[in-house]
Amino acid sequence: MYSRIHEPHACTLTDALSEWAASQPDTPWLHDSQGSALTVGHAFTDSQRFAGFLHQLGVQPEERVGVFMSNSCAMATTVFGIGYLRSTAVMLNTELRSSFLRHQLNDCQLATIVVDAALVEHIVSQADELPHLKTLIVLGEGHATVPGRWRHVAWLDNEVSPPWKGPAPQPQDIFCIMYTSGTTGPSKGVLMPHCHCAMFGLGAMRSMEVAAHDKYYICLPLFHANGLFMQLGTTVLARIPAFLKQRFSASTWLADIRATGATLTHHLGTTAMFVINQPPTAQDRNHNLRACMSGPNPAQHEAVFRERFGVKDVLSGFGMTEVGIPIWGRLGHSAPNAAGWAHEDRYEICIADPDTDAPVPAGQTGEILVRPKVPFGFMAGYLNVPEKTVEAWRNLWFHTGDAGIRDAQGLITFVDRIKDCIRRRGENISATEVEAVVGQLPGIHEVAAYAVPAQGAGGEDEVMLALVPSEGATLDMADIVRQASAQLPRFAKPRYLRQMDSLPKTATGKIQRAILRQQGSADAYDAEAAPPQ
Repeated sequence: MYSRIHEPHACTLTDALSEWAASQPDTPWLHDSQGSALTVGHAFTDSQRFAGFLHQLGVQPEERVGVFMSNSCAMATTVFGIGYLRSTAVMLNTELRSSFLRHQLNDCQLATIVVDAALVEHIVSQADELPHLKTLIVLGEGHATVPGRWRHVAWLDNEVSPPWKGPAPQPQDIFCIMYTSGTTGPSKGVLMPHCHCAMFGLGAMRSMEVAAHDKYYICLPLFHANGLFMQLGTTVLARIPAFLKQRFSASTWLADIRATGATLTHHLGTTAMFVINQPPTAQDRNHNLRACMSGPNPAQHEAVFRERFGVKDVLSGFGMTEVGIPIWGRLGHSAPNAAGWAHEDRYEICIADPDTDAPVPAGQTGEILVRPKVPFGFMAGYLNVPEKTVEAWRNLWFHTGDAGIRDAQGLITFVDRIKDCIRRRGENISATEVEAVVGQLPGIHEVAAYAVPAQGAGGEDEVMLALVPSEGATLDMADIVRQASAQLPRFAKPRYLRQMDSLPKTATGKIQRAILRQQGSADAYDAEAAPPQ
């Protein structure tokens, strides 16, 4: 294992990979579903060469580089290469389209982006509104025509680049930016120091008791902290191999687990549900999987994974991109519906009155507040919106916006969201951004986007729209869904729609989404319902 795992303040994933490569260069590390494989030594060399390649292109330390890629060995070495250069990787969700993608590219003022060939068209389609972009580094062959004002280079060109020999990244340097959605504005970029990124993996190592014989199956996207830091980062810290699935597939999940010999994996509420919904087979227990981290972790999911699939330990946890995972389950301690226990040597947790920030007694519901005990073990702030950073850090506690209960034994249970947030398919969705897309469609005077519970999805939501038509307009709900879906990420697609004469509002004009949620979705248009015969 990495020599500094007991010194979290000094940990970086780049240093962990360097140390591993120096001692065990021929050890297999990654192979992916596209057929590529890397030893530790090759991964280190490729990462160093990619850093040198970026520097030859003019990228400087601390400069931001976009990563718009699907899971692959190449994506892993791209991210580590950016880290070795002491530049900042901006991790872009591959489902982003239109204004969602444009906002993040421009908010970061990205001049350079690394992109899979299959995704280039989504960048090119925004060309006239991306004033900062200058260079596309493209992996693979594609057909999109890149504007002449942009420099277009192939990712493979880095194979002839000299390795980067500059100073090593420090724990306080910003390794990456990941965007997280709020409710009252566009997505915010989270500034993530190297130490903060390593803390995700350190938590997983401890809670899942990762050992040398383990192997990870990673099917969650590397553009999120779960895939990149909680899983891939753990493999670097613990020095174990991993299989990278390009995209989660419920139908191949168990076959992949079996074929790769994986002992560890992670789920989200929805991916666990999709696996559970697969038809049972006689091979359901034929695998080596010993533990699965699944959050949120409803009791019914845990029971199925234990009883049907024979997975001994199903852990939950609680965290955010901004804070890491301060609360984890424990092996051998079943706690259905609970998040787990705080890692108290690394984080402080307070369950507090959401209005006063005063601690509430054990057993009472309050907001989950967090702060780090490890220097640079948290986000450094939100990019370009310091006022949002200050707001989140009220009274020197980070406010998660989530309600929880801590019992007398310290077990913490997530209760509900305090903030008005939509979470679907493992993604946080900004109601404001959805409303901006739908509100500009013909015939719509006003729109409110909000969350309604998804059936059997383990605490996840569906997107619902309340629509007020323009005077004299007739709304075609199917057409609204079709037009909106062309501009929204797939995970933000609205499912339920209701036409209204007006939206409920406060005296100051704020939409009362709680009233809309109380009305439910039973009588609303359902975009996923079977068409009438």
